[in-house]
Amino acid sequence: MADGYSIDTGEKRKFGTVDYVLFSLMFCFSAAIGFYHAYKDRNKKKTEDFHLGGRKMHPIPVSLSLSATFLSALTLLGTPSEIYTNGTMFYWIIVAMLIATAGAAHIFLPVFYKLNKTSCFQYLEMRFGKVTRTVTSILFLIQTLVYMGFVLYAPSLAFEAVTGVSLWGCMIGTAAVCTLYTTLGGLKTVLWTDSLQFSIMIAGLLAVLIEGSKATGGFSNAWDIANDHGRIKFDDFSFDPKTRHSVWTLAIGGSFFWLYLYGINQAQIQRACSLPTLRRAQVAMWLNFPGLVLIVTLTVLIGVVMFAFYSQCHP
Repeated sequence: MADGYSIDTGEKRKFGTVDYVLFSLMFCFSAAIGFYHAYKDRNKKKTEDFHLGGRKMHPIPVSLSLSATFLSALTLLGTPSEIYTNGTMFYWIIVAMLIATAGAAHIFLPVFYKLNKTSCFQYLEMRFGKVTRTVTSILFLIQTLVYMGFVLYAPSLAFEAVTGVSLWGCMIGTAAVCTLYTTLGGLKTVLWTDSLQFSIMIAGLLAVLIEGSKATGGFSNAWDIANDHGRIKFDDFSFDPKTRHSVWTLAIGGSFFWLYLYGINQAQIQRACSLPTLRRAQVAMWLNFPGLVLIVTLTVLIGVVMFAFYSQCHP
């Protein structure tokens, strides 16, 4: 299905009973994880238990959560569209992710972990004073609110297309469930629900890639079609700043962006600091990298298939 339409008939499709059941179960499981950890940790009153999971988390759920945090619906919807429109140069972003993972794990993480704080903004106060902490905290809140608006809007728009449910209803419902399980269970719930959602993301991407490949006569055929139309390209080393994507802008420029996300962003630092030792935190950071590569690879391949499917009739 593409944009709510059947890839076989081109007719508008809607959710069926099974679709609604599975979608509801995902929300129920996410909420249940929150209730479970809220009940299990009901006698724990320390702030560290809520914000850092008592620093007793395992590297695997932390790594899955690190991968899922910033590769959201925006990635699942946006990357295939980018490949469809501008080709595969975007795949060089994985080099930026590799550089950022190394920098975050071995330069930034040791500093924050050894401080034994729950917030990276506490570091700013220690070094630059309370005013700096206040200003950066406000900027982070504004940036997060804007970002979360897009993250909520994208999947809600897709959900509206296949269900007919109000866009605002989708956004409010999703936000309510996420707020509920986070409030109830703290970081533990966030890590385990992220792990669940990461698994669902991978399963969904594989399903789309497989079905799309079938509809285009096999993935090799889809690749050939995209290549014939100039969409397969990995060798743009242009220094022209007007170039949309080059090796330099993605691998070097992108590394600064991803280093911010993984090195000093509160969401990632808090997750990494939930491990019992710095060594395990660094392991979790590195284990997250294959997850990033897997998601980006699948979305790029889906973009290739999308182009092949619509190559004779651009929507």
